[in-house]
Amino acid sequence: MKHAVLPLITALLLIAASLVQSAVAQSVAGQPAAPTGAPTAVPSAAQNAASQRLVRLGPGDSVSIEVYGQPDMTSTVYVGDDGSISVPLVGKVQVAGLSPIEAAQKMEKALRDGGYFVDPHVNINVVQSRSQRVSVLGEVGTPGRYPIDPNTTVFDLLAQAGGITQFGADQGYVTRRDAQGNAVRYPVDLRQLPGKTGRTQSFTLQGGDELFVPHYDQFYIYGEVTTPNMYQLQPGMTVIQAIARAGGITPRGSEHRVQIKRTKSDGTFTIVRAKPNDLVQPNDVVYVKESIF
Repeated sequence: MKHAVLPLITALLLIAASLVQSAVAQSVAGQPAAPTGAPTAVPSAAQNAASQRLVRLGPGDSVSIEVYGQPDMTSTVYVGDDGSISVPLVGKVQVAGLSPIEAAQKMEKALRDGGYFVDPHVNINVVQSRSQRVSVLGEVGTPGRYPIDPNTTVFDLLAQAGGITQFGADQGYVTRRDAQGNAVRYPVDLRQLPGKTGRTQSFTLQGGDELFVPHYDQFYIYGEVTTPNMYQLQPGMTVIQAIARAGGITPRGSEHRVQIKRTKSDGTFTIVRAKPNDLVQPNDVVYVKESIF
């Protein structure tokens, strides 16, 4: 019985010694020991990464600061014009150009280096972003620069800009600078409706991006078609599809007697005898002639 009790007493003494060491470490830093039964789980930076992905802090942004286990340090502050935030105990911390996670890590280091906490855990979230803006140009209602947050989609941005005009193309482009400062252009399908999965919905906007909605390509069609007019040219549109877009051929017309007046690179014109499956090019003038029979 004696031999069974001794290991149990030894284990209890080791646990007590560990608790005493923890209390001493806390007091050295000028902080009280954590109360027994307090939660030990630390919020992971990875949990916030999804909503704070790619965000870079800048002047005018409003951020919330939380120090785990220290509710008196919770605050909401603005990033100043000098790119810094005012942090209790340590003063100003430069955060401009940093992600919220990086800013939190920098604040942790400042609190640790200042001797205020042994192992601080800081969480920083963007409450309102004013520094992250995207330019919207081209065929939109109100071109300009608009603020974004981590959840802003291309469609949200277009809504802010007054939507696409009647002359806007179905495909837009987002231009972004890479790490070397080179401009890279990414196509975005603007025909896709919100809520569907695909490239447009998965495309994440970043501050400094530029969204351009070009004027749509067009073609003209006249002659023996139901509704001669100018129409938007769809990618891969054939002659027979262009005719269908114009309401089809009249009883007097012939799909075998179709000509295309096409502008060449030097500005002159050429006349092309078109077949039903030939592709229509931008600014083509399609002419459907009468049947000879």
